[in-house]
Amino acid sequence: MADHTIAFWNLENLFDLEDSPHRPAWLRDRLARELVGWDEAVLSRKVAQLVRVVAGLNGARGPDLLGVCEVESRPVLERLVSALAPLGRDYGIAHHDTSDQRGIDVAFLYDRARFTAQEQFSHVILKRTGTRDLFQVNFTTPDGRLLVVVGNHWPSRSGGRWESEPYRITAAETLSYWLTRILEIKGSEAAVLVMGDFNDEPSDRAMVDYALAGSSAAKVRNARSPRLLNLMWPALGAGTGSHYFDNFANVLDQFCISRGLLTGAGGFRVADGSVRVEMPAPMVSGGDYPSPIRFGRPSAGLNPDGFSDHYPISLVLQETTP
Repeated sequence: MADHTIAFWNLENLFDLEDSPHRPAWLRDRLARELVGWDEAVLSRKVAQLVRVVAGLNGARGPDLLGVCEVESRPVLERLVSALAPLGRDYGIAHHDTSDQRGIDVAFLYDRARFTAQEQFSHVILKRTGTRDLFQVNFTTPDGRLLVVVGNHWPSRSGGRWESEPYRITAAETLSYWLTRILEIKGSEAAVLVMGDFNDEPSDRAMVDYALAGSSAAKVRNARSPRLLNLMWPALGAGTGSHYFDNFANVLDQFCISRGLLTGAGGFRVADGSVRVEMPAPMVSGGDYPSPIRFGRPSAGLNPDGFSDHYPISLVLQETTP
């Protein structure tokens, strides 16, 4: 039975060269200032830097399925896929162009020899106006195994961690409702993998109290209402951050799994010891705090040798006999 390497990465503002038509004038003006100098050469360099990291995952074979966020459009995803061609994979794209006016979408790249994208659902979390989204794709393997994947990019902490927390709680409640509906429709033991940049840590109450994504495998196995097991608690305990702010390590990027994925009853299980924050050497800054080296943008600290302000995370799913 096959193993599948799954990864998630916040690509940090992978913007296109074309302006989005549904942006209001005030935002077009603001982004025009922010993206001064974001030209073909800069975009090409950004994509090339991202490819260095993606291609290095999974023993330099690239992931079988990659969730990403902070992408503006399908064309930039197509550029990324084209640049990954030397890996010899046939990557498909699952992407929903949301109403987020800044152009911050969630998407998946998947090896079409291993997965087929079936139904897709997207929901924008409202913060007075649309901001950030949940994106569900139901994938099947060639032998018909179902893997439901939900990508997340929750509202940011801009404006203050606690001041913005209610918006992430709204996202968490939405995710918990989605999990309930998925299991009602696909069966109580369906394999559901939740991934994303949650802009909260595993211990924050949006995750624990509202998404019901905790650290107890027993709770997930025995709960009457659907719960998730958050696989990133060991990283939190070890002080291994996927993102750094003010030299503090934060585990904002996370994997959470359903009961069917925990037990293997859904056709997959997580391989022991496979969950990790990926810290490729070229991405790691020097000094006492191993923060990722940002790429930035020409108007604010462009570093052409940088990558993103988040590290990727990865795990391995093993096929099981349900």
